[in-house]
Amino acid sequence: MKWTDVQQIAEELYDKFPSFDPARINFVDLHNMVVELDGFDDDHQRGGEKVLEAIQQAWIDEAS
Repeated sequence: MKWTDVQQIAEELYDKFPSFDPARINFVDLHNMVVELDGFDDDHQRGGEKVLEAIQQAWIDEAS
């Protein structure tokens, strides 16, 4: 997975952390959760605020 795989990342986060409320996560924690996902293979420095916002929203949508 790459940072651009927003929907896939959100689905993986939902599956790995089903009881976690994505609306309450800070971006530092979200970044760390993403880079620790199995299959994530991208430059850890590229996960900026805009992509993290997109991942967070997709995860919220997935959890709804």
